[in-house]
Amino acid sequence: MEVIVTDPLTALNGTTVKISCIFTSCYKVDHGKFSMNWSYQETVNDTREMFMVFQKNRLQSLSSERFSDRVSFVGNVDKNDLSITLADVQVQDEGQYHCFVRNPPDRILGLGTINLIVVTELPPPRDTTIAVAIGASVGGMLALLILSMVVVKCIRRHRKQELISDEQKMEEEGKLDADGGGEEASKQL
Repeated sequence: MEVIVTDPLTALNGTTVKISCIFTSCYKVDHGKFSMNWSYQETVNDTREMFMVFQKNRLQSLSSERFSDRVSFVGNVDKNDLSITLADVQVQDEGQYHCFVRNPPDRILGLGTINLIVVTELPPPRDTTIAVAIGASVGGMLALLILSMVVVKCIRRHRKQELISDEQKMEEEGKLDADGGGEEASKQL
């Protein structure tokens, strides 16, 4: 079993963020045996607070002062998606989110850890004009270099073919002369 998550995940204060957790397993989900849970850990040394559980074909949100009604399950267990959304993200929500998965008869237990970083304002957009200009210049120069190499190779190939055809003409002319000279000699006899 493998658990695929986005780590780290950045969210803007006051927005809604989707915290994705996708798992792969060799076995199809049997809702009676399948289990998963989501937990939150403020720092590495803090204990985990479980806030959502799926067991015996039942999804249950556990009462949590931290999240109250802000967490929703948006995944689809049958499609191996255990994603949740966290509404009205607060600075206090920053920390580690753990997605634990168990899908018997798969013996491997899955665990995904997502570090949520909450920012109060988005960073200014990057000016990529210079990078685009440099990339276009380098790409253009490479294209010209490749084009010139192709042209040079074509010219060389054409010259080589001309030399070969000139040599063949000379050989044919030499054979004709030799053949023609032989006919004249037999006529004279």
